[in-house]
Amino acid sequence: MTGLAMVSELTLVDRALARLRGGPVAAAELCAEVLGLMGAPRAVAERVAVAVLGADPRVRQLPDGRWAMLAEAQGAPGIEECAFAVIDLETTGMRARGDDRITEVAVVLVHGERREVVFQSLVNPGRRIPSMISMVTGITDDMVANAPPFEAIADELLGILAGRIFVAHNARFDWGFLDASFRRTRGLALTGPRLCTVRLARRLLRDAGSCGLDNLTLHFGLENAARHRAAGDADVTAQLLERLLSLARGEGARTLTDLEQIQLRRRRRRSVSGELTS
Repeated sequence: MTGLAMVSELTLVDRALARLRGGPVAAAELCAEVLGLMGAPRAVAERVAVAVLGADPRVRQLPDGRWAMLAEAQGAPGIEECAFAVIDLETTGMRARGDDRITEVAVVLVHGERREVVFQSLVNPGRRIPSMISMVTGITDDMVANAPPFEAIADELLGILAGRIFVAHNARFDWGFLDASFRRTRGLALTGPRLCTVRLARRLLRDAGSCGLDNLTLHFGLENAARHRAAGDADVTAQLLERLLSLARGEGARTLTDLEQIQLRRRRRRSVSGELTS
């Protein structure tokens, strides 16, 4: 063949590493995407992966057989290095972008073996609390009458959250309310990594059934002395996070990126026969 042609300047290793930066990959996927060996038998794919990556110090093979970049190589912090800010909020309702507001907030820090409540406060929402909400949380208008408005605690909260990994049970809810509150009071938007203990539990647990906080508390034998109050729920969510981190490590997770990949992967479901499927 004569004439112009284009070839990649990247070596096979370079191309494999580029693929692994997106998260752990099975040997068969590497063969298909990097080498173009579609449908290679598993044994062949594994031998090829070992030949290409086995001696590379930037890569490791996980217990489940997938290949992954080391934290140092991809710039992701190791799990032990991460400081997790576990958040729980109580609110007047569900509409973060509407007229609902925060009535209580608590933050529990999890860092290595350390777990402690680093912030908790009632918050004056500037509006009445619906009676149905008060029945669930126990927080009444009288209780928040002399509490600080969110604006008064915003700077302290920002300082606590800065540089830490945002974690909550149903993180979308708590993130949404905090983001809306910071936008209103400081003109600032939340940004950065976040983990959801609901999503992690759904992907790491096989026999827990519901991933609601009450059921997971029972599943792990945890105690919550103040259900539907921010400090109680934040502390039990922090204990739940510790259990989930242990399970994630058992599946080979070593970095924040690994945890993010776990919560993004498809949930395994049981088929009619009872076998686990994707």
